[in-house]
Amino acid sequence: MEFARQPLRGEVCAEATALLQGTQAIVCMADPLTLGAFSLLPPISEGLIGAYTTEEEVVEITKSCCPDLLFVTEDLEEGCGISLVRKTKLACPDTICLVFLRTETKSMVHHCIEAGAEGAMFVSSLGGRGDGDFMGALRKTLHGGIYYPRDVLKAADFANNPQHLLPSDLTKKESEVLSCLTSGSTNKEIAERLFVSVETVKSHVSAVIGKLGVRNRQAAAVVAIQAGMAM
Repeated sequence: MEFARQPLRGEVCAEATALLQGTQAIVCMADPLTLGAFSLLPPISEGLIGAYTTEEEVVEITKSCCPDLLFVTEDLEEGCGISLVRKTKLACPDTICLVFLRTETKSMVHHCIEAGAEGAMFVSSLGGRGDGDFMGALRKTLHGGIYYPRDVLKAADFANNPQHLLPSDLTKKESEVLSCLTSGSTNKEIAERLFVSVETVKSHVSAVIGKLGVRNRQAAAVVAIQAGMAM
């Protein structure tokens, strides 16, 4: 993978280190060489709990230790990355799961979203724009958002999904806030976009989470994506 082959630029490395400070991560990838290169990146290595190539190894360790982050590829030496995300979310609901996808198909993206991953990136796009999807994913998910970039959402093709997936009692403002959540926006960013106070946004977010019957804002955003609300 691009980010594993090339060192992170100095300023990007410093930002990644700051974002990941105090977090613990598990990495699970099929290719031992990519796994080793990724795990040795300074921002990752400082909080690394373990690096594995099989689904079963990670499932076993999460029985005693829930990481803050799981970095996983769809393909593993044994098992499946999407299955691992699903099992990790059951055992450790607060673990942020970021998936690197080689298969750029509608069904693969749907499986990833349905498993509850907070973010997904196509391997082909890593390092391809700005600081790349990897840094974008860290910035969004470590601040309580989700990260599904435009190319991933395009592949998912949720645009024409029926809105009946959402509760009928959502107010117009709650729907606007929910739509903003799909882009990983913070409360402050949503407040600025909708010209309301941060406290008002917090109130709307809480109401949305309650009406959707989900655990947190990330899960609410995933439901909104599936309903075709992605910005």
